[in-house]
Amino acid sequence: MSLAGVFDSGVGGLSVLRAIRQHLPALPAIYLADQAHVPYGVRSLEEVRGFSEEITRFLLSQGASLIVVACNTASAAALRHLRATFPEVPFVGMEPAVKPAAESTHSGKVGVLATRATFQGELYASVVERFASDVHLYQHTLPGLVQAIEAGDLTAPATRAILEDALQPMLEAGIDTIVLGCTHYPFVIPLIEEIAGPNVRVIDPAGAIARQVERLLVKSGWSPVDQAPARPQFITTGQPHTFQRQLAFLTGDDEPVRQALWQGGELRLA
Repeated sequence: MSLAGVFDSGVGGLSVLRAIRQHLPALPAIYLADQAHVPYGVRSLEEVRGFSEEITRFLLSQGASLIVVACNTASAAALRHLRATFPEVPFVGMEPAVKPAAESTHSGKVGVLATRATFQGELYASVVERFASDVHLYQHTLPGLVQAIEAGDLTAPATRAILEDALQPMLEAGIDTIVLGCTHYPFVIPLIEEIAGPNVRVIDPAGAIARQVERLLVKSGWSPVDQAPARPQFITTGQPHTFQRQLAFLTGDDEPVRQALWQGGELRLA
């Protein structure tokens, strides 16, 4: 049986898991939130690469047959390394949706919201070079937004201030498209849309990730026909009761949450 392993530094990857569950409700999944190290965006690429490799080992030990790196920072830092280290494992990573933004913009001006590590990664540079050479990109790292979302402050004045500080100069410059380059950010799409207005398109790549997961699984022989909806498993390296509250607030899930602990650079179930 196929089991999708999905990981992020915190709750952001739940936006990707949500899309996967909507598209493939029968697919069993195990989600790991590395909340002991959240946020990844302020860490070095080497650190994130190390976390990602060990988390992959852990998810494989739990029975995962496919890994979804549901974190733009981890994808930028580690996706190439993970594919080289685990050549037999199919990986799906996050790629900033610059291509569809470049193809759909009418003004030729696109806002990209992502972490510093994502902007510094080779993956982002490659996507820009291949697909956005004729588009003007306005970039912002949104300091503090991941922490606000982890805290559940989706509509708080401080959260709005972070977004307005990033978006107002972009809007004044004439952007008509916004790319979400961090999996945490879809949880504040309503606030982004409120600030940006109805004439600005916001691109969430989670749906494309779900379709890629399906393509890889079908290629390997998996079929969801006549299978009942699967209940996901949740693990955090932080406090289970905290993640349980976040799950209920963000997704409505009330599944039990287990804890994994970092011990000497390795992950073990508590």
